[in-house]
Amino acid sequence: MPRHQPIQTDSGERTIAYERVYHELYTAIISGHYAPGQSLTIRGLAEELGMSPMPVREAVRRLVAMGALEMRTTRRVAVCSLTESSFHEICKARKLLEPELAAQALPQVTTKLITRLRAIDQKIDQAIESGDADRYSYSNWEFHFTLYRLSHSDLFLDLVETLWLRFGPFMRVVVGRIGTSLVVDQHQQMLQALEHKDETGLREAVRLDICDGMQAIGDELFGQGVMVDEGPRVRPRGRTTRNRSRKSGT
Repeated sequence: MPRHQPIQTDSGERTIAYERVYHELYTAIISGHYAPGQSLTIRGLAEELGMSPMPVREAVRRLVAMGALEMRTTRRVAVCSLTESSFHEICKARKLLEPELAAQALPQVTTKLITRLRAIDQKIDQAIESGDADRYSYSNWEFHFTLYRLSHSDLFLDLVETLWLRFGPFMRVVVGRIGTSLVVDQHQQMLQALEHKDETGLREAVRLDICDGMQAIGDELFGQGVMVDEGPRVRPRGRTTRNRSRKSGT
């Protein structure tokens, strides 16, 4: 689940309800539960979540401010759209911020954390084997943010969460349309770099994972002419790298 904690106010029950709604909508959007451009109503979301409209309305306003949802009317919103220009901006921002988050997390990485990441990666494998695109999308998010949270960089985390909210629905669409067999996965390279405390290799593995996933989105949305990765590829030191081409990195 997202890392956000309940805000302390005088109206405790209302705050708890709001945070619950926000957490559930955040997870649903970031893992692609709602399709890009899908229209959502406050009443419909309240019924889906089993909540009253007020906390739903407050959570929706926050997600609108983050760019995850677009306000259509006072009672209706839509999952964000993605232009080619905004797509390239997201790619550049992710390549700048996420390798830095991973590098800042590296000193805090333990054997226990690596074991946990491997277990999450196994869930991704299982989702692929069963064709469960929803589980794949959520587990992939869980893999990345389990590592990123160790950075203790609240500002960078907030920025990266905003980026994932904007591209998450599109990654889910790509997984649903083309499957997960066409893009190289870099999670094994990330884990290898973490085991060897290899900051350069970790930064590169994260960058390549971003490039591979975003390239799949770009190809599907805007055609084969969209180029995401313009830099040389560097092999992490240590053991020989092994790319699992059956999985799509993000």
